[in-house]
Amino acid sequence: MSTAFLFLTQFAILAYALVGGVFLAFSDFIMRSLALTGGHSGLEAMQVINREVFRWIFMALFLGMAVVSLIFVGFGAFAPSGPTGTLILLAGLVYLLGCFGVTVIFNVPMNGALAGMEMSTDTTRDYWLQVYVPRWTFWNSVRTIACAVSAALLLFGLHWMIQSQAQAA
Repeated sequence: MSTAFLFLTQFAILAYALVGGVFLAFSDFIMRSLALTGGHSGLEAMQVINREVFRWIFMALFLGMAVVSLIFVGFGAFAPSGPTGTLILLAGLVYLLGCFGVTVIFNVPMNGALAGMEMSTDTTRDYWLQVYVPRWTFWNSVRTIACAVSAALLLFGLHWMIQSQAQAA
């Protein structure tokens, strides 16, 4: 394994965990807190969060890890057979499908719908509390789990690779 790939793998474990940690915070207490604010203030805060997320480090990590995950899938697909390649391939696939895919298919469309709603209506408030918060949080929890699983698979793959190289030496 090249030094660059080793560094990329170590960085990716940390990045998967960081992205998953942000998702965990939303699923664990941020969404619940926004829903409990009453009225339309939680809805307004979520609209602001959905606009601001594009301007910060999180988005670079989130999108960057999709690219890195493609590299891992390619590595796993063409690596010599064995647990290392399989674990690294699975780490990439789980992130691509369970985190990135879920975001594109479920969370982003819900965010777009919420962004286009007039905040002051009862219909919007009902949608926010009865539809958006529970569904968005469910899919966000899927993303959280996918990030954690990806980090764990990659960690195990890296460990297996290092053990195999140590035994070969």
